[in-house]
Amino acid sequence: MNRVVLVGRLVRDVELRYTQSGTAVASFSVAVDRRRTNQNGERETDFINATIWSKAAENFANFTSKGSRVAIDGRLQTSSYQNQQGQTVYRTEVIVENFDLLETRAESEARRSSAGNNGNSNQNSFNAAPAGNPFGTPNNNENNSGNVFGGNNNSSTNASNNNDPFAGGQEIDISDDDLPF
Repeated sequence: MNRVVLVGRLVRDVELRYTQSGTAVASFSVAVDRRRTNQNGERETDFINATIWSKAAENFANFTSKGSRVAIDGRLQTSSYQNQQGQTVYRTEVIVENFDLLETRAESEARRSSAGNNGNSNQNSFNAAPAGNPFGTPNNNENNSGNVFGGNNNSSTNASNNNDPFAGGQEIDISDDDLPF
């Protein structure tokens, strides 16, 4: 089985091109943090090249930019070619079959405007956590009665998670027959 799933941030803007037959192809690199830290206590990052084709390539290029947090799903592919010196050069990349955008439009625009105001990108942007916890993880001192997801029920949380269907703390009636697994 050849399956790759990565979550990271785009290192640069997506490069969108078209083949002679008019098929869209986009190339990009994703910075993916490793889970463990090195001997100096620093988290290392891998920079992984990826390619996406057709209409998905156009959509990916239109809705992402440098620093966008994305999840990609695809397969690993290795190819080789002869360079001008006659040496064989090997290239390994992810051929993307599916992707998800992991930040809201507001988060994306805020990141772009803050990068534009500083004249350079924020160095912490690759390690930034999402703006809110969609799962409503409780603090130790909260009363979680009536909320099947363990979140709090105060109105400030509900206001900040207005796009979260589970933020209201209401129980959802789902039977086993409704689940796809």
